Amino acid sequence: MSQVTLYTTQHCPYCVSAKRLLASKGVTPREIDVEASPQHLMEMLQRSRRRTVPQIFFGELHVGGFDDLAGLDQKGGLDALLHS
Repeated sequence: MSQVTLYTTQHCPYCVSAKRLLASKGVTPREIDVEASPQHLMEMLQRSRRRTVPQIFFGELHVGGFDDLAGLDQKGGLDALLHS
């Protein structure tokens, strides 16, 4: 499985939900707080082309935000991605 990277902020309920969903799958993501670092915010913007958090990556694959992650899980795609 590729490294899971999660761009977050401290007070984002969707970030908490994404971390909780990933934890339920046994995944501990690399978490990057974009509020704490303008450099990481710019990195997230370049990688995702989105300004909202969370932004979730499996290796270089951009999954999207929490709604995208949850939708992927509901369709069975998250487990397939985690076990590929």
